[in-house]
Amino acid sequence: MNEFNLENFYKLIRFGITGLIGMVVDFSTTWLVREKLKWNQYVANSCGFTLAVINNYLINRYWTFHSNQNWLPEFGKFLLFSLIGLLLNNSLLYFFHEKLKVRFYYAKAMAIGCVFIWNFFSNWLYNFH
Repeated sequence: MNEFNLENFYKLIRFGITGLIGMVVDFSTTWLVREKLKWNQYVANSCGFTLAVINNYLINRYWTFHSNQNWLPEFGKFLLFSLIGLLLNNSLLYFFHEKLKVRFYYAKAMAIGCVFIWNFFSNWLYNFH
């Protein structure tokens, strides 16, 4: 089992910075697809999430975790964890927006914050080791 030490704390910080970059990619794409292309908001959310996943994988592989594993199985695991994250993200987005009546983009930010925890620990413990 991985021990959470100072080195891993720095990984968490780098993961968070990467996540912020991914959030810009995610929100920008979601806004473009939802507001300009007029696609369904959950499809737009999925498009933004998908582009952010690709962006985040590349940054996390090289900067956060300094991985030298074969990229294909590693990306496969990253994608699997991200798809679980997408399911969580859309479920939380639906709950916050539709049930609690939080404005869409605020609800999206809340969902991203919740899914961040899943994403870090699944990748730290099971993917980039």
